Amino acid sequence: MQGYWRNEEATAATLERGGLHTGDLGYLDDEGYLFVVDRAKDMLITGGLNVYPAEIERLLAGLPGVRELAVIGVPHERWGETPAVIACTADSPLDPTAVLAACRGVLGDYKLPRYVVTREAPLPRNMSGKVLKRALRDEYADLQHTARPIR
Repeated sequence: MQGYWRNEEATAATLERGGLHTGDLGYLDDEGYLFVVDRAKDMLITGGLNVYPAEIERLLAGLPGVRELAVIGVPHERWGETPAVIACTADSPLDPTAVLAACRGVLGDYKLPRYVVTREAPLPRNMSGKVLKRALRDEYADLQHTARPIR
């Protein structure tokens, strides 16, 4: 890649120190296999600890009635950000108790979702079908003031 069309700033941020910085986060295991775990832009920081939404999303994707879901960071007065589950379901709202039950014992306490929102509209997506988490973060920026925490 030589750069982004007519966008020198994005090119400079992406092509840095001789490498292509995609924004993907991952690790190599002991055998040299690469595992991509999330995107840097999607990661949230709660109380100084990193939370990768994809880890929570994979855990909750199999809950009954869930058509699609996304985990985003929403503002929190004490922790900076906290995880929130935004879901589209088949017929009824997603039960917050079921969400916590699926997460407890698997995730650390700081990764437990604090909010669960069920929406009728599909999650916003870009042209290639990826969920637009920035749009969800904007839409639910006031969640701490408009919704009741689940724990």
